[in-house]
Amino acid sequence: MAPSCLAGLTGGSARLLFNSFVFIFGFMPLVLAGYFALGRVDARRAALVWLGVASLAFYGWGDLRHLPLLLASIAGNFVLGRLMSRRAEADRPNGRLLALGVGLDLAVLAWFKYADFAAMNLASLGLPVRPPGIELPVGISFFTFTQIAYLVDCWRGETRRYRPHEYFLFVTYFPHLIAGPILLHREVIPQFWLARPYRFELARILIGLTIFTIGLFKKVVLADGVAPYADRLFDGVADGADPDMVAAWIGALAYTMQLYFDFSGYSDMAVGLSHMLGFRLPVNFWSPYRAGSIIEFWRRWHITLSRFLADHLYRPLGGSRRGASRHYLNLMITMLLGGLWHGAGWTFIAWGALHGCYLSLNHAFRRWAGSRPAVGRMLQHPPVRLLATLVTFLAVVLGWVLFRAESLMDAGIVANAMVGLGGGEKLFDGVGRIWLHLLPLLAILFFAPNSFQIMRRYTRYRPYSSGRTLGGPAAAEAGSGTGRLAWRMTGPWAVVTGCVLALALLSMLTAQSSPFLYFQF
Repeated sequence: MAPSCLAGLTGGSARLLFNSFVFIFGFMPLVLAGYFALGRVDARRAALVWLGVASLAFYGWGDLRHLPLLLASIAGNFVLGRLMSRRAEADRPNGRLLALGVGLDLAVLAWFKYADFAAMNLASLGLPVRPPGIELPVGISFFTFTQIAYLVDCWRGETRRYRPHEYFLFVTYFPHLIAGPILLHREVIPQFWLARPYRFELARILIGLTIFTIGLFKKVVLADGVAPYADRLFDGVADGADPDMVAAWIGALAYTMQLYFDFSGYSDMAVGLSHMLGFRLPVNFWSPYRAGSIIEFWRRWHITLSRFLADHLYRPLGGSRRGASRHYLNLMITMLLGGLWHGAGWTFIAWGALHGCYLSLNHAFRRWAGSRPAVGRMLQHPPVRLLATLVTFLAVVLGWVLFRAESLMDAGIVANAMVGLGGGEKLFDGVGRIWLHLLPLLAILFFAPNSFQIMRRYTRYRPYSSGRTLGGPAAAEAGSGTGRLAWRMTGPWAVVTGCVLALALLSMLTAQSSPFLYFQF
């Protein structure tokens, strides 16, 4: 995931980014002004169409080449969904229509995302195959999965006959279109029918702007601040470096923090933007690095992807209902395909396989411990819980090495260096200064309340907890947060929020806006 590669995938600096002055001081105020102006005269349909047009402009900004693909995908899935809904209402569900719709969606995704990968691997075997050189449309994985979930619900008879402009906005809605969260129609479209979202409410704007500010700070100050350490390690290894243990841990931990602050920052900004518009998006992260097991980690990290994989792959395969061996196989298949979803490369496949093994071992241990009450009591002791959290975190860090490395060989070099078997090459000067940068961020990960705990007095955002996440009921705490760090609509907190926003904007002034890491997925 070298920066040059990422720039190519995202259309370079021409793409409209949440973390850009054009978006913050141009696009966002214009969209809000038009939306509330139409809502004021009770023109709700016009307000939704305005958001849909704005979403198209956001997606096509700087690069219109893939806009026809998005429109064709929306039109095709809407028509098929309508046909399946009608048959479901008549108690004649048609599996062939579902297979056609899902098959077409996956075929388009496979062509754009995996054709080059497949061709390169065939060419490496000596076959006369040339990679077609396809550019990946930004956000294709997200809007494809969103629409597959919709088609499945149409086949089940769990949808209503949405109007075209409602479905169009559901798919294109710009806060989530590029990098999620992966939405379900039943949690978004019914919000379009309410009256309150179209009324201008200053308090709602301030709360949404604060959530957006937290996400912006995560991205441009925290994530982009540690990105050079991760790039130094992984780009150096790709160029032939053989690092020492200190360099390997600095780079691996830096990427662990960069990925979280970058992606959760995007998700916070998406939630904040939606809150200003009067709509609620699902929480996508809930302090994932505090998880005491890999099972719990996947209930806290990219929650909407875990939900999608559980609902549309893991459970249809049989889940845990067909014995232990089949359960572990289903976990492995689910995580392998989850890894492949993230990118066309052996490193992503290996990362998925690693997490499949992690989950299988975790479930096997739980089966063993569940029949031994003494072990269960021991696991509840704070020191044991602390040790479990540390082991889980280290296992996740090792996985991120695979996720970030350019090749399996590069990942092996970094992993060897992390256990002291590297070549001893020093990649960083001023190691003490770097650790003074990283350690406070680690403290934030493990001890600070997350964005929604900070905003808990004015929002009801909670992690997804209906028991339908991968591996069982959600274990992430949905409590009120820790300490007194709870935002309030008061003068002192307004000053704090203003300072955080000013720091973020200052960082944007002094550094070029960088795309979000998950834009490439």
